[in-house]
Amino acid sequence: MDRLTNTVRPYAWGSTTAIPALLGTAPTGEPQAELWMGAHPGAPSTLVRDGRERTLTEIIEADPEGELGPETVRAFGPRLPFLLKVLAAASPLSLQVHPDPAQAREGFDEEEARGVPVDAPERNYKDAGHKPELICALTDFDGLCGFRPAPEAADLLAGLEVDALKPYADILRASPASDALREVLTAVLTADRDEIAGTVAEAARSAARLSADTDTDSGTGAGTGTGTGAHARAYALCASLAEHYPGDPGVLAAMLLNHVRLAPGEALYLGAGVPHAYLSGLGVEIMANSDNVLRCGLTPKHVDVPELLRIVRFQPGEPGILHPEAGPSGEERYEAPVGEFRLSRCMIAPGAGAAPLSARTPQILLCTAGHVVLRGGAEGAEDELTLEPGRSAYVRAGERVDATGDGTLFRATVAV
Repeated sequence: MDRLTNTVRPYAWGSTTAIPALLGTAPTGEPQAELWMGAHPGAPSTLVRDGRERTLTEIIEADPEGELGPETVRAFGPRLPFLLKVLAAASPLSLQVHPDPAQAREGFDEEEARGVPVDAPERNYKDAGHKPELICALTDFDGLCGFRPAPEAADLLAGLEVDALKPYADILRASPASDALREVLTAVLTADRDEIAGTVAEAARSAARLSADTDTDSGTGAGTGTGTGAHARAYALCASLAEHYPGDPGVLAAMLLNHVRLAPGEALYLGAGVPHAYLSGLGVEIMANSDNVLRCGLTPKHVDVPELLRIVRFQPGEPGILHPEAGPSGEERYEAPVGEFRLSRCMIAPGAGAAPLSARTPQILLCTAGHVVLRGGAEGAEDELTLEPGRSAYVRAGERVDATGDGTLFRATVAV
């Protein structure tokens, strides 16, 4: 077992207080958006091995099979295939999608052949991998995930009573859902920027008025039925997004999507082609170790509309909220249909006996509440490591480890 020292990423959308509160440190006044745990080349975790501080990347490169196990190396090569994070959003992240493996390889090879520098702002594919991800809420967590039913999106747009949006509502009511959603998203993202900025501003004013009127009328803002009250939350979100991203066409694109609120312990799996955005809250996120993101809006960064439309899956439906599935040892798993990662949660209780956590694949163990004592290593040379909130440990493949204490432990490993 190795205690990890991890990097906090200071993205502008990050909370100034949530990660410091988890870690028990003083806020710096600057945003602290993501705490990274893993071997991502952008900010690898460090550890002390044989009396010397080294990056986890260096440790793995020195002995891939010894650290990762033969199954992981056969499946994903000599690299840790996942990245674990604590994510703290105080304002909305960009609206985005991720490619599937074939799309990622094709896109990466094409940009390499054209000689597009990897750090160029117009570059879409930083690597050849896909980027499925899963977010598990530690607090109430808001996000956007997947397309609403087309008639519901039509009602939302029509209810704003903005002339420029009426043709979009008509399309959503008249065409097959997938075709309609594609046509409307394409129109929004390819419209003249000045014209769409005016439409966004008008829509935001109307949305702010409608959500305020509903609050006044109902006293709750929740609403009932199919009128304004039923859409109050969506209108409030539209107004809020426009405050953060004035004139951005992603404000309108967001109205096509499901608004999801996760309670602590609930999770979302985000597969290829599913448009999504995190809006606010603190969560544990795990993803395949890739940087491939195609943005749809709510960002000043490059939006490649043709490539985006190649990747997006225009399939409306309810987002599938995941609840942990208890295993025989009490470990609760969040099932995801990928091999690069598996996330589970262990509620460690005093007097319950040691929870066995050994695995033939590498692991990162993260404490999010209370304290957890890890014991492992060879018989007669047992190591002990105590984790408090926000602290984590790396466990190489095949290493014996168990946990006691009184706290919550998230376990990230490879699903091979």
